Amino acid sequence: MKAARPSSLFRRLMLGFSGVTVIVFLFGLAYVLQDARVTQRTRTAAENRAHAREALLHLALLADRPQALVAAAGELEAVRKRMFATLDYHSRVRLRVWRAGRLLYDSLPGLPDALPSPDQVRPLRENGWVSSIEHDAASGLVIERSHEVDDLWMLSMSGISFLASSTVFSLPLLLLPAWLIVAIGLRPLRSIAEAIEQRAVSDLSALPTSPYRELSPLVDAINRLMKRLNERIEREHQFLTDAAHELKTPLVAVQINAHVLLSRCDIETRARSADAAAGLRDGVDRATRMVHQLLALERTQSEPPPVPPPPVDLGALVRDRLAAAVPLALERAIDIEFQVEGDCHLPLHVESLGALVDNLVSNAIKYSPEGGVIDVRLAPSTDGCRLSIADQGPGIEPGLRRKVFERFYRIPGQDQPGSGLGLAIAERAAERNGAAIRLEGRGGMAGLCAIVEFAPPAA
Repeated sequence: MKAARPSSLFRRLMLGFSGVTVIVFLFGLAYVLQDARVTQRTRTAAENRAHAREALLHLALLADRPQALVAAAGELEAVRKRMFATLDYHSRVRLRVWRAGRLLYDSLPGLPDALPSPDQVRPLRENGWVSSIEHDAASGLVIERSHEVDDLWMLSMSGISFLASSTVFSLPLLLLPAWLIVAIGLRPLRSIAEAIEQRAVSDLSALPTSPYRELSPLVDAINRLMKRLNERIEREHQFLTDAAHELKTPLVAVQINAHVLLSRCDIETRARSADAAAGLRDGVDRATRMVHQLLALERTQSEPPPVPPPPVDLGALVRDRLAAAVPLALERAIDIEFQVEGDCHLPLHVESLGALVDNLVSNAIKYSPEGGVIDVRLAPSTDGCRLSIADQGPGIEPGLRRKVFERFYRIPGQDQPGSGLGLAIAERAAERNGAAIRLEGRGGMAGLCAIVEFAPPAA
């Protein structure tokens, strides 16, 4: 099933801004249409009165010559049509002339006598008219000029495109600054995310206070959460340390009392109790080792010191820990080969790094067959230094090589004793020293290779 695409705050803001822009555009368009409608009616009425007065001045001189008057009125209308034809002006104009109550001229005789005004209710596809009447008492002429108000043009596609063209063309110029403003405005939020992403796993210190009022609640909430997590982790660390220390004392007491009881038995009783005594010692030893591993795990998970540790000769440290593991290897006739191919001086936490090497080497010894060989190599790499510990044991299936780093996890069917904490301790120790640990096969050979990659020191 395809995962749902996560929502985008940037896209949300841009859509919101675009929606507001469209709404403002629609309101602006409605205002422009209404304003254009009122302006067009007012201007048409004023022009109509002026043209009616002009026609009266021209035709009054021909009042006593009806035929010449009619010809002059027709010529006036012809001039008007030629003039407005170049402007693609399609509004109709009707000019009517009376003298002594007799109609002498009508430029549009097909129209009804009474024309609807723009404010009257009329059919949807019919325009309104504005009319102006001028009188000349001396000549007895009456001039009526009616001009069609083309409201339908403003509601057509050509009219709307003309009125809205400036807004439509300005939209890209509005959206581009909006895109930049939103992108720059979200930069502090991305900075907070990057600051959290770059932190170490164990770093739960408070984030710096945000200078932005809108982000301060978010930063404060994150800081309060990290404070609660830090307090809880501290309580768990303290509990683990206290429990491990509390277990050490009764285990030592059990060992001493068992030794005392056996020392007071006679030879025959001691012989009969040999198996029970061996089982008791083994159980106590396993419990003691578990306690020590819990303490080691707690030490590797403790907070690193604020000051970076001094550089350590990694080769010398590994050599010392291998020397400490020699008695355990000799019990199983296992050889440990150590090769150092270069100088590796890194700022490392000695105690946790010792726990890392001890657990990896002890695991290699535990799972290698008797008489086997453990190959330990340390060499500089392009990314720092690499420590590899290869054994000849049964290995681990690729699907379980990450699972075994979990605490108390043991591979099903495993017959070797253990607590399931060794690799967890090694991984925590590697993280504390800025290293990464992984398990690999040996390229067709039996066994497992544990590789620790140490990052170079920061410049």
